[in-house]
Amino acid sequence: MSQRSRPVRTVSSKPVSTRPGSPKTKTVMKRPARWVFWSPPPHANAMASWALLPLRAFLGFTFCFAGLQKLTNPNFFNAQSPSSIQAQLIAANRISPLHVLLGHLLQFATPLGIVIALGELAVGIGALLGLWTRIAALGGMALSAMLFLTVSFHSSPYYTGADIVFFFAWTPLLIAGAGVLSLDSLISSFARNEVGQGSPVFVPVTFELVQKVCGNFDDGHCAAQKGAPCDTKGCPYLAAQHTPSVRANPDAVDRRMLVLGGAAVATAGIVGLTTAGISAAIGRMVGGAKAPNSGSGTLPGPSASGSTSTTAPTGATTTAPAGVTTTTTPVAVPAGTRVGPAKDVPVGGSASFQLPSSGDPGLMLQLSSGSFLAYDAICPHAGCTVGYSSAAKLIVCPCHGSEFNPSNGDVIQGPAPRGLTSYPVAEGPDGELYVKD
Repeated sequence: MSQRSRPVRTVSSKPVSTRPGSPKTKTVMKRPARWVFWSPPPHANAMASWALLPLRAFLGFTFCFAGLQKLTNPNFFNAQSPSSIQAQLIAANRISPLHVLLGHLLQFATPLGIVIALGELAVGIGALLGLWTRIAALGGMALSAMLFLTVSFHSSPYYTGADIVFFFAWTPLLIAGAGVLSLDSLISSFARNEVGQGSPVFVPVTFELVQKVCGNFDDGHCAAQKGAPCDTKGCPYLAAQHTPSVRANPDAVDRRMLVLGGAAVATAGIVGLTTAGISAAIGRMVGGAKAPNSGSGTLPGPSASGSTSTTAPTGATTTAPAGVTTTTTPVAVPAGTRVGPAKDVPVGGSASFQLPSSGDPGLMLQLSSGSFLAYDAICPHAGCTVGYSSAAKLIVCPCHGSEFNPSNGDVIQGPAPRGLTSYPVAEGPDGELYVKD
């Protein structure tokens, strides 16, 4: 049996003209239903670019805000602040898989902080304007990957770290570009019009319409394919290369887009740098955000204040100048390592010190007169150094906002998965504080 004589199911027959001058009866086939999970959704061409618009706006605003916040806050470049880039690098150096590299970057912390802030601002402007969007998305992914590998690598569970989420949030813009309401689209249209090539317009056409207008369609088969069943796969009508009405060298369009895009990027860069400079100046004029432990003291630490004592003295014998021998009363010294004088810890405030055994930064509190508390100042979430806010009466992580109860170190607000490690502390009769860790 030939292909033309194979039986087919029909739903209707009506006389139509498939070729000029050749009226005949055309049999319309009822195609079997097929489930195609990779087919585009309804009105895909119309909604694809609009669907990315909220994501683009969010990422653009967030990165602009993050960059300007760093430039506006003087504490970000103040090595004495726990929220500084220096403190964050030191914290990341203990937990990051890139710790070998970070150790060498500490001496360049301030220039690195400026580069990060300006990079975030540039990426945010590019996303908001839709200007060189794929390059901006690639920059955003690079920044997010860097922050993930340094700051939030050990976030537990992993999805509590925002950086990995931002990394994947940039991928749709890297793949698809900005689409609607973007300078990229405007520049592309302008460049094509300048060289006499109109902007391409995609019109969705159903395959049923293709069958109606195709001269090779014959009773559900394709005459151009030797009577093979008519199908989207291998359709010569869809595969035909139509000659454009105006031939133009694509390189001319690309070159023009590069020139116009470069000019737009330069203009946006000047505006961004001006905004960054003004923001930084305003931040220094008004003082910027205060560090969480602003106004607190610093204890000398075990290396500067003394050694470890595990037992109390049993007494001492001294000789007076007149030759009279006297015996002093034994003085009880608390067990632990001496970290500094109690007078350096303000009442209702805090002081930083170094934990004797681990070398980690510690936080000493004196919530009421004579009552001292000592904690490991490393935040369990991402390793940043926490500080005490006397105004809020909370221990606060400056990196991701975790809050801890100053009386026991417990978590009040995450993303920290657990509380701070506490250590016994006592004031000795010599006015020194002793920490047992």
